[in-house]
Amino acid sequence: MKKEMSDLSPESQAQIRALEALPDDQIDFSDIPETTDWTGAVRGKFYRPVKQQITLRIDADVIAWFKAQAQEGRGYQTKINQALREHVQRSVRS
Repeated sequence: MKKEMSDLSPESQAQIRALEALPDDQIDFSDIPETTDWTGAVRGKFYRPVKQQITLRIDADVIAWFKAQAQEGRGYQTKINQALREHVQRSVRS
């Protein structure tokens, strides 16, 4: 859960404001070296969108196709969600 500044003690608020005002060239990065090689990085690895449970009527043949694509019939709802997300992303780009 994200804390608001007003939830923090006055001392913590003062420390955060002091850090915000600090110019970049005065920040000591000696204990955390700069990362220049991002070849192994994975985008969105920790992103977990909020799920909402709904009732949705989908044609039986469409459900059967997604279930057939999933291993042992498991994960088909995730596949449907991925297909819907891809459609939304294509629609937003055009």
